[in-house]
Amino acid sequence: MKSLIATLALSLMALASAFTGVATAQTGTQQSAQETVWIQVAARASLREAQAEAQEFAARLPDVSGFSLGGGWYGILLGPYTRSDADRVLQVYRAERQIPRDSFIALSSNLGNQFYPTAATANTEPQATVESPVLEPIDPAVVTQAPAEPVETVLPDETPAEARRSESRLTREERMDLQTALKAAGFYTSTIDGAFGRGTRGSMSDWQSARGYAPTGVLTTAQRQALMDEYNAPLISVGMAPLTDTKAGISMQVPAGEVTFDRYKSPFALFKSSGDLGAQLLLISQPGDRRTLYGLYDIMQTLEIVPLDGPRQRSGDSFTLEGRGNGIVSYTEARLANGEIKGFTLVWPTGDDERRARVLAAMSASFERIDGVLDPAAGADAPQNVDLISGLDVRKPRLSRSGFYVDAKGSVATTADVVAGCTRVTLDHDYQAEVAYTDTATGIAVLRPVEALAPMAVAKLASASARLQSDIAVSGFSYEGVLGAPSLSWGSLQDVKDLSGNPGVSRLQLSSQPGDAGGPVLTTDGAVQGMLLSQTKGATQLPEGVSFAANADTLRAALSSAGVTASDASAEATALPVGALTRQASGMTVLVSCWD
Repeated sequence: MKSLIATLALSLMALASAFTGVATAQTGTQQSAQETVWIQVAARASLREAQAEAQEFAARLPDVSGFSLGGGWYGILLGPYTRSDADRVLQVYRAERQIPRDSFIALSSNLGNQFYPTAATANTEPQATVESPVLEPIDPAVVTQAPAEPVETVLPDETPAEARRSESRLTREERMDLQTALKAAGFYTSTIDGAFGRGTRGSMSDWQSARGYAPTGVLTTAQRQALMDEYNAPLISVGMAPLTDTKAGISMQVPAGEVTFDRYKSPFALFKSSGDLGAQLLLISQPGDRRTLYGLYDIMQTLEIVPLDGPRQRSGDSFTLEGRGNGIVSYTEARLANGEIKGFTLVWPTGDDERRARVLAAMSASFERIDGVLDPAAGADAPQNVDLISGLDVRKPRLSRSGFYVDAKGSVATTADVVAGCTRVTLDHDYQAEVAYTDTATGIAVLRPVEALAPMAVAKLASASARLQSDIAVSGFSYEGVLGAPSLSWGSLQDVKDLSGNPGVSRLQLSSQPGDAGGPVLTTDGAVQGMLLSQTKGATQLPEGVSFAANADTLRAALSSAGVTASDASAEATALPVGALTRQASGMTVLVSCWD
């Protein structure tokens, strides 16, 4: 069922159509003088597919038409509308998910022959629509941002002689832009050189024929504008416009129809989403040196808006980061020059790569450093939060547990539940690890670091079980790493088997937290008696103070299956001072994190 806002939009459109027949001559004259545009919702390379899809859209939306687009493509469009009404229809239908998110404004001059409705004439009266939503303005005192939609003018037609004269006044860059647009439309296959030879003239003629113009091979001013509007449709659809931020000292083109200035929080000027795409923009600006730049490179990779997957490069005085995941693609570039680090981050939804690439290219090409750099104290009065960096969410793991080093190469024993269903496993958040072995029956997993590590201490497994009622300690990250270092929890050995009589699991009298699971269980001489298991036993929640641990023999078998040779504790070892035991336990204990 359509929502109230979509129903209102359709009702207003129907009402406008009903009044068309009784409108005064004056109203008809004024409306016909307005420029009309369309909303392109789909394009298909098969006429049959395009006709079928047009019928599907027409079953739920009014004003559906189909036109050839040239190059063997057929478009499904809504309209026609006035430009302002088209923007509102686009917002409403995108919000209601009635049309694809990448639908965009198309110009009438870019459309060829109509194939739908099959009976024939195109609807030529602009349709009414709902009120445009109110978007929050940016701070005019600091940021100068052009309107999201440029004012369009109707260009006069030209004779071939006039077209050649106007063409002669084009710069080389403008000629190259026309060749680029023709190539993007599939009509030009040669070099982008700005020289209008036989190949360029032929592609111009082919484009004119496909768009319903006389194939003269020389584009008029209006046709050149139509070609460039067609090429720049992805940029027009997001309202690309120049922005100058004097506080950040940056001038560039931005998708002003999709983002709006929010606030400053050093080293960022943050632009929040104001459109349907959910895009975000950061301007990066801070004083510093190469060390500052490299620190920013590391910090950016901890943010949720920079997913883990994607290429990244740091060299000399610049870096780039691309991250893909969790429904977004983000790109960051930053450069150090004259003691100032400046750059930007663009966050865009996945599935819209072609338009994102065009927007990103326009932003990078237009990026300009101007006088000024953001005050390091900017936004310092904002509320503080340990889960935020400069007002941006820090990426957090799905869960974290404890583990401990079992050999000098950095292999780690931990619980099987912490590695289940993870796309990435890390040690102490910084070192990536691979799962070498996991056994849900015993609850043990063995990890290998991607790069060899040098642990401060390695577990030495006890050769025999401790005596009942003897003191034991568990080293673990009780609160999943929030406190930054492991701590010891003390208890005692209550039984050398679990409640079902399994001799591979010991029962402990110990109060522990979920983050302690996977930590080593030690006796006072520093020997590892086993590994603490999860507080749940199957579907049963254990009573307070009751814990279980996989014993040393069970650990040895798991490590052997993973190809890891465990070290044995000395049978002659004596009790250690508490301080020494704490240092030894902390040196072997590591935080294991599971990331989505």
